[in-house]
Amino acid sequence: MIRILLAEDDEAMRTYLARALENAGYDVIAVDCGTAAIPHLETEKFDLLLSDIVMPEMDGIELAQQCAEISPETKVMFITGFAAVTLRASREAPQAKVLSKPFHLRDLVLEVQRIFEQDDRASL
Repeated sequence: MIRILLAEDDEAMRTYLARALENAGYDVIAVDCGTAAIPHLETEKFDLLLSDIVMPEMDGIELAQQCAEISPETKVMFITGFAAVTLRASREAPQAKVLSKPFHLRDLVLEVQRIFEQDDRASL
């Protein structure tokens, strides 16, 4: 089963996203900030880090950089409601997919599926 570490500071959004991903068949661990995600990355294996970019304590880009050091095989996908932040994410983490808010849950699930379908095709 694909494991996702979700870092989102907005409690309602975090619950909403986690539920949608779990309903789509993913195993989700949800945390409220980047600093809370680090111990999970250090002790568990995740296939995807799904992170808001704008968060207190540690933003999503810094979290993605830490993730690349701790768990380089973990893929990264950002979610954000700020267009300017999308540009920064694209520049500082070009391998990461960025999904801009607002988005439909179906779009999120489809983007996650695409990430892992690309892996399946690459391994053939």
